[in-house]
Amino acid sequence: MDTPTLPDTGDTPASAARNDRSRVLRAFNISLGFVLLLVAMFALQSSGWDWRPWAVAPLEASGLAGLLGAPLLHGSIEHLGANAVALLILGTLAGSVYPKATLRALPLLWLGSGLGAWMLGDAGSRHLGASGLTHGLMFLVFVLGLLRRDRPAIAASLIGFLFYGSMLITILPHEPGVSWQSHMGGAAAGVIAALLFRNADPRAERKRYSWEDEEEEQLAQAENELEPPLPQNVPVLWQPREGRDYEVVVPLRRRDPNERP
Repeated sequence: MDTPTLPDTGDTPASAARNDRSRVLRAFNISLGFVLLLVAMFALQSSGWDWRPWAVAPLEASGLAGLLGAPLLHGSIEHLGANAVALLILGTLAGSVYPKATLRALPLLWLGSGLGAWMLGDAGSRHLGASGLTHGLMFLVFVLGLLRRDRPAIAASLIGFLFYGSMLITILPHEPGVSWQSHMGGAAAGVIAALLFRNADPRAERKRYSWEDEEEEQLAQAENELEPPLPQNVPVLWQPREGRDYEVVVPLRRRDPNERP
């Protein structure tokens, strides 16, 4: 069985595994910290705090404050629970595979979800919740997988689609009372962020297998066989005899036109 040959990067497999675990743990802790912030904000809402000025009010100048506050607010414990699970999964996935791209994309996702609700929402309504962020993270991971196409990117894209592929549908109107506008804004911001920051994180070194080296050697040999040899490398199969003149023009008898063939 062929065994993979790894490029010499200076890191042992054990240290590489430790780095991967630390990245996943760091991304999970950050995502968990944000979820705890959402829980604290929901507790503040439940205490009687007037949250409405911090929700997105479509097409109203005063509703622009919701661009900053709306992702921190939720309408029910079920609403908070659904977004909390999605943030933990997608935040950990995006933050561990693309730490730099995710950090740079978050402001776009945050504002994009609010702008989508503000521009497309119905007048007099209020939009709140972190579902625009979750849609932005899913589209960020999914599109980065299509753009980068290395193994970690493809794996992250497949995992994100496996858990939340239905978000491709929820960016359109499908259920009353659900802000599909913020979903669409977050998804559009995720696509834009993926295009802008697709090279922010270095690509993982690709494993090289022994059979790839063998194929390259065979291909090189085949190309060399098709190349004509140099003149000095061509073997001499005939030598003229000494003392014999080979530069002789053999005279040909002119044919008589009346002669029959």
